[in-house]
Amino acid sequence: MRTARWTALTAALVATLAVAACAPVDDAPTGDPTSTAGGLATVKDGVLTIATSDPAYEPWVVDNDPSNGEGFESAVAYAVAEQLGYDADQVEWTVASFDQIIAPGAKDFDFAVNQVSISDERSKSLAFSSPYYETTQAVVTLEGSPAADTTSLADLKDVRIGAMVGTTSLTAAQNTIAPTTPVSPFNDNDQVKQALTSGLVDAIVVDLPTALYVTAAELDGGVLVGQLPGSAGGDQFGLVMDLDSPLTADVSAAVDALREDGTLAELEAQWLTDAAGAPVLK
Repeated sequence: MRTARWTALTAALVATLAVAACAPVDDAPTGDPTSTAGGLATVKDGVLTIATSDPAYEPWVVDNDPSNGEGFESAVAYAVAEQLGYDADQVEWTVASFDQIIAPGAKDFDFAVNQVSISDERSKSLAFSSPYYETTQAVVTLEGSPAADTTSLADLKDVRIGAMVGTTSLTAAQNTIAPTTPVSPFNDNDQVKQALTSGLVDAIVVDLPTALYVTAAELDGGVLVGQLPGSAGGDQFGLVMDLDSPLTADVSAAVDALREDGTLAELEAQWLTDAAGAPVLK
């Protein structure tokens, strides 16, 4: 009897294991990367989730609506998505503040685009794509200033110019403009702006993202004169991902392809030069 009982129990156990082996496996928990139809492991199956801040400002995003594809970073995001095999209707936007984007830890988006500078320190806790934009330098002045009507580098020769010490802005002002009066150095950009508003200088040189912001939000009567030619070499912006993101290589390859085929340059000219009113001074 004991032998028969163990034989029956063994048979039942084998049958149970066989049923379990054939049972379907539960889907991965929500939020875990899953393979998309295109073969990429995204946070949502078949969808590319992209984060940016709210509000998002022009010329990076037009009308605070990244889904319209207008504005430099919105256009770049959709171009990257296309390179990765996603149509526009497969892109989903989510809101994340700048601090949330650069915070260590798992992300609920596939990548973020938000003018985040690539740095060694941030790269310890985040993954970055190769750079999609390298900041150029721009000249800013005030309405009524001697620099307000300048349209060329020659027009700036006799203008008093200020810039932050130890920056690409200062070097670009000295080497590209080469004003007759030496460029005035200041300890930080707050002092640079104060020098402009107090009349110590007629114009200042800052990176283009800063120029766009201060003329729109900080300076009363601020005027963006234009960009300095050949002044790249400032901060590099990268798409931000979780440190262990399986998409990093693919996203970087997409950005590299857009740089090589001229798409990034075209989008920069469209949104950061023409639409933003920041012509390259010659």
